[in-house]
Amino acid sequence: MGNIKKLAGQTAVYGLCSMIPRFLNYLLVPLHTQVFPAAGYGVVTEWYTYVTFLLILLTYGLETGFFRFSQHTDKNLVYGTTFLSIVATSALFIVGITAFARPLSEWMNYADHREYLLWFGWILGLDALSAIPFARFRIDNRPLRFAFFKLTNVGVNILLNLFFLWFCPRYAHLEWVQTVYNEEIGVGYIFISNLIASGATILLLLPEIFRHKIRFDFGLWKRIIAYSLPLMAAGLAGNINEAIDRVLLKYRLPDCSLPMEQVGIYGANIKIAILMTLFIQMFRYAAEPFFFNNEKEKGSRQTIADVMKYFVIFCLIIFLGVTFYIDIIKHFLRSEEYWAGLDIVPVMLLANMCLGIYFNLSIWFKLSNQTRYGLLIAATGAGISIAGNWLLIPLWGYHASAWMHLICYVVMIVITWRLGKAHYPIPYDLKKIFLYVAIAVGFFFLATFTTLENVALNLLKNTVLLAVYIMYIERKEHLLKQILGK
Repeated sequence: MGNIKKLAGQTAVYGLCSMIPRFLNYLLVPLHTQVFPAAGYGVVTEWYTYVTFLLILLTYGLETGFFRFSQHTDKNLVYGTTFLSIVATSALFIVGITAFARPLSEWMNYADHREYLLWFGWILGLDALSAIPFARFRIDNRPLRFAFFKLTNVGVNILLNLFFLWFCPRYAHLEWVQTVYNEEIGVGYIFISNLIASGATILLLLPEIFRHKIRFDFGLWKRIIAYSLPLMAAGLAGNINEAIDRVLLKYRLPDCSLPMEQVGIYGANIKIAILMTLFIQMFRYAAEPFFFNNEKEKGSRQTIADVMKYFVIFCLIIFLGVTFYIDIIKHFLRSEEYWAGLDIVPVMLLANMCLGIYFNLSIWFKLSNQTRYGLLIAATGAGISIAGNWLLIPLWGYHASAWMHLICYVVMIVITWRLGKAHYPIPYDLKKIFLYVAIAVGFFFLATFTTLENVALNLLKNTVLLAVYIMYIERKEHLLKQILGK
């Protein structure tokens, strides 16, 4: 119980540190969906999809490698080795992007906007540089410093977005505004804001970066790389599952269906799953160092099993909360043009929950230094995702993409659980987990099939259903007692 309480506390702390910045970032979605049509927002969705792939390449699993090797090697030496490695590769990446910007932008069908590629080259390079310093905050249990720099990054980004997309268009007649604002840049101002925010974050981090002695050990680097590269490959494969659909939609949808509009609608509705995404992210920030730090404690495997059960419970409560109040949450997307994709939200919520379950299950191959299994599992999922999207997008559009997310993660869960059972058995309470999932899905269908025309009465009915589910779970699990340790 003590470990569960400790993880709950760390999740809450890192939750506030990571959830507040990401939530503030998500508040830009109403601004972007109001200012830009679906096709314009499709451009934003596409470029940030590429970011998810490339950032994994540029950090190549070194965050987890830093956590792992800091347990039994001089932490400062591991820090310096991993940080300098990323400095070198980020510099090479920026130089390469700059040198080949013209052919790359033409290949991506953005020949008229080569500047996008240059901006994102610097954004990715700068964000990669911050990865190890932020990991150091986490392993040193310095969440307030972590939060400060994250909030600063988001704050600068939001202020610049508001300046370029809200203030400047309204006061374009002012002479000084005309010197910094060009209406033709359009969505490019979203990217410029991000670039300035990333640069400001690195400048502010410099004292923290050099607070520790920076040394490089080639022998240690080789061992860390051997551990981390399979995780990088697994992360890439995992992000194929996560983001390849937004790339393929552009190329697999017929021109008559306006592909970039579909990408924009799909990308905007994915953002409605914000609470599930934020919860999983804050849990991951706390859980990974927690699992490594408590690996040798008695009953550590039972703790992992208990964590899984409570994680699923909270995900299910979020799933019901978002779907039950979708009539309110949909106004997060300011233009009704985007509401056409609301029916994918429940599917994406369940898919994200399954991704979180996979993350929990995958801890066995990280703790047992068998990261090659992560690569094999993720590659399997990537193959399913690519094949499914390629074949089904022309038939069902972004609905096929949403369902492929769910199917892919379910397959990965099954494979990971079976392998973990053989190599690193953990006593998960599968009966209770399946029961709680089944009841939650049953409540969702009950709410859907009893939808009332009166929105207020419908929300009241759904509130009662949500309260019943929470009370049932509390009666079974005594969650407050577990979390508070009483």
